[in-house]
Formats: sequence, structure tokens, C-alpha cells
Amino acid sequence: MTGVPASAAGGPGAPGTRGAAGPSGTGTSGTGASGARPTGAGASGARTSDTAASGAQNSKTPRGGKLTAVAVNQASLWNVANLLTMLRLVLVPGFVALMLADGGYDPVWRAWAWAAFAVAMITDIFDGHLARTYNLVTDFGKIADPIADKAIMGAALICLSSLGDLPWWVTGVILGRELGITCLRFLVIRYGVIPASRGGKLKTLAQGTAVGMYVLALTGPLATLRFWMMAVAVALTVITGADYVRQAIVLRRQGLAERKAAAEEAEA
Repeated sequence: MTGVPASAAGGPGAPGTRGAAGPSGTGTSGTGASGARPTGAGASGARTSDTAASGAQNSKTPRGGKLTAVAVNQASLWNVANLLTMLRLVLVPGFVALMLADGGYDPVWRAWAWAAFAVAMITDIFDGHLARTYNLVTDFGKIADPIADKAIMGAALICLSSLGDLPWWVTGVILGRELGITCLRFLVIRYGVIPASRGGKLKTLAQGTAVGMYVLALTGPLATLRFWMMAVAVALTVITGADYVRQAIVLRRQGLAERKAAAEEAEA
């Protein structure tokens, strides 16, 4: 007799142990009959293994999430804003056909051509507004929207100049400015994005109004009015084009300065 209770000596009657002949028959020791929680290193290891299992499970979730996001982006291609952009692209050949029908001087066909041009200009306003308001911006829209804008405007200007209604230099100035600014945006995109200015929006409105008036077979005071409207459009085209060039130069200088400062800081 040592005086040590059987429970303290780890004997068969110890409440916190199960011997080889325990009820479960597992032969595991150190686990309480009441399922006591492990402590110390065992508890830490259990928590670590649980965390690892949770991380393994969570690591699979983003993969499925990415697939879901891709599916959503693909489905969003057919949203209202993109459909309006597609409509403007389809209107371009239709406008040209109406504009040149019957020699290009029939007032009725010119009126139909003006209707197609007006629809294209109006949808240009709405598709951008819808895309921004309802978060319908897609990669297709970013590419197709400016293409549709320049396609309908370029088609109208070229048709008018080929018919002798508009001097070719006007068409050259407007189209040259549009293509030049588009290329300029791509050249400085590594330094930042040139935002659309209020003057640029006024330029677009003036161009659309002036070209629309030239598409119609107007005579008398209205013909004089469209001449001055086109003069305003050309002036805004040149002024805003020069402003965009200035913004591009400033943006490039700022970008180069930031890169130089970052490089000097990294060397230090």
C-alpha cells in the first residue's frame, strides 16, 4: 500500500482514462470519458489542423467564384447598353445606303438618312448613361462604343464631302482630330487616362447638330444657319484637340517624374 489512490495512479478505475479493456475498445489513453477538450500542444495542433482544413476548403472557393464571375461577365455582354451600341454599328451601312440612294440628292431619302443618323446620336447618349448608372460597363462596350461613334460620324462626313455638300478639308480636320486623339490616348495610357472634358462634350453636340443639318436638304436661312453651326463645330474640334494634346503632355511629364522619384527612392 503506497497510499496513492487508484485514480491518481492511472489505474483502470481512473475516470480520465480508458485502458485496453475500456468500453470503446480503442486502447487510446489521455482522453476523458466525458470527451474533455485537449489542452496544451495537442489543442494547438488541433486548432492548426482545423485551420489548415478550413484554408484548404476556402482555397477551392475562389476558383469557383472566378468561374462564376467569368460566366456573369460573359452573360452581361447582352445588356441594354451594348445592344444600343450594336444598333449604332448596324445603322452605319443603313445610313450610307439611305444617304446615297437615288444619287444622294433626293430630299425624301435624305430625310430617312437623317432619321438614322439622329437615332445613332441619341442612342450614343443613352448607352453611355445606362452603362454608368446600372454598372453595365463591359470590355466590349469600352471598345465598340467609340468605334460606333466615329463610324457614324465618319460615314456622314465622307458622304457629304463626296456629294459636294461639305468641303473635304472640314472632313479631314474632324476625322484627323478624332483619330489623332484616340491614338494619343493609347500612347499615354501607361501614365494615366485623359478624361473627357466638358469642351469635348460640347464638341460632340456641335458636330452632331451640324452634320445632321447638312444631311437634311435645307435651303434658305436654315442652310446659312447650318454653315455657322459647322463653323462652331470645327472651332471646338480644333480647340478641344489642342487641349487634349496639352493634357497628354502634362500627364506624361507627371508620369515620368513619378517613375524617376520611385527609382531614386528604391536606390536609396
